[in-house]
Amino acid sequence: MSEPIRVLLVDDQSLMRMGFAMVLRAEPDIKVVGEAADGRTALAQAAALKPDVVLMDVRMPGMDGIEATRRLVERAPAAKVIVLTTFDLDEYAFGALKAGASGFLLKDVRPDDLVTAIRAVAAGDAAISPRLTRRMLDLFAAELPHQGESAEPAADPLEQLTPRERDVFLAVAEGLTNAEIAAKLFVSETTVKTHVGNILTKLALRDRVHVVVWAYENGLVRPGQSTTTLG
Repeated sequence: MSEPIRVLLVDDQSLMRMGFAMVLRAEPDIKVVGEAADGRTALAQAAALKPDVVLMDVRMPGMDGIEATRRLVERAPAAKVIVLTTFDLDEYAFGALKAGASGFLLKDVRPDDLVTAIRAVAAGDAAISPRLTRRMLDLFAAELPHQGESAEPAADPLEQLTPRERDVFLAVAEGLTNAEIAAKLFVSETTVKTHVGNILTKLALRDRVHVVVWAYENGLVRPGQSTTTLG
């Protein structure tokens, strides 16, 4: 039997932490290894406890979840962060994705969806669909640096990818699922998964969500633009 997924709970509301802990402790493959009420304590706990997944509230006094996420991703890249927010398409959640979180959940998430998200993130996937990430980026794109707008001609950011990997990359950046990409490119879903894994490795990206963010940051996608028009 594989080791349980180690989870650290970070929220300034003790009742919220207690509720999440009750849900997760009922799952045999998940272990709550610690709790923290603020960002600084979360960083110390993460260093000591080596969690696989951190549930991180974004709005906390002192060091908020965005800064805590940024520092945690730098110091413990193996730990995956899911941010918790009260509002869908929240600017705070967007900031956390930019900082390196692997997705976000609303605080009123259903228990089954919470457990599914933790398992997905622990397995290297994301707790938010690329399509929803794309919607968030369309809303907050003005805050992203577009390297493609520089006066200096930049090197092709996708030069490491094969032509087929490039096709898959742009489809993921468009917010398509593996099934949709497979249908679009006339390949199997298994082949798409292989290409996605190669893309993440070559571009040193954490997951599919960061493919979308990276595409925006490198000027490969503009708000409302379909990647099918990109060369």
